[in-house]
Amino acid sequence: MKYLSYFIVAAMLLLVAACSSVPVTGRKQVLLVSDSEVLTLSLQQYDEYIKSAPKSANAKNTALVEKVGRRIANAVETYMNNNGMGDLVANFSWEFNLIKSDEVNAFCMPGGKIVVYEGILPITQDETGLAVVLGHEVAHAVAKHSNERMSQQMLTEYGSQALGMALDKQSAQIQQIGSVAFGLGSQYGVTLPFSRKQELEADELGLIFMSMAGYDPRQAASFWERMSAASGGGVPEFTSTHPSDATRIKKINENLPKALEYYTGK
Repeated sequence: MKYLSYFIVAAMLLLVAACSSVPVTGRKQVLLVSDSEVLTLSLQQYDEYIKSAPKSANAKNTALVEKVGRRIANAVETYMNNNGMGDLVANFSWEFNLIKSDEVNAFCMPGGKIVVYEGILPITQDETGLAVVLGHEVAHAVAKHSNERMSQQMLTEYGSQALGMALDKQSAQIQQIGSVAFGLGSQYGVTLPFSRKQELEADELGLIFMSMAGYDPRQAASFWERMSAASGGGVPEFTSTHPSDATRIKKINENLPKALEYYTGK
């Protein structure tokens, strides 16, 4: 019993030590996995996927995805560096790819590896619409949602009393847990299984990040309305298991005043 008590106290101390804050929103999160381990695993998964994924043959659209993605990433890095948070993105290696597929989808891997499917472009319609999508994906990376998801998976799978065992064998366990957290599996999963809280946070941060890059955040709600219409009013694949369209659009409109404070294109 004494050992168990010591173990529980140690586990609680570890959780406190593992607490971090999401940039800009300030939300507290528990990150039990080191950035280096997350990036190593995600890069392995991403490289495997990207080698087999058919790249878009449309040079104009490919260049646009790269342009918008880089513009947002550069604006975010500048903000982080100017506000004493540069270390949070120091190890990122941004990459933006357009994949030949009719799927209405996009996804992000840790460290700034972002993929957009051609099928979403008719809904983005223009550069600003694309900035809504890429701002959202950049937000997932900066907020370290994958790391948080892996940490949640560890806690769920092992329970608080087994946390020490999970962390003692962290490298071996991360390979198994990571494949679930990243949602890749045999078909790569394409969208990470973020919680509704993380999705709404990515929406909020995405508005701010696109604003930093000079894209009008007031266009975001229109994009999500088009997404809703394209899915017949249901939840599209891009947002599967995520907030309803109505909730998402409501929150976006509520967050607009804050995002406009960062808007450089006024």
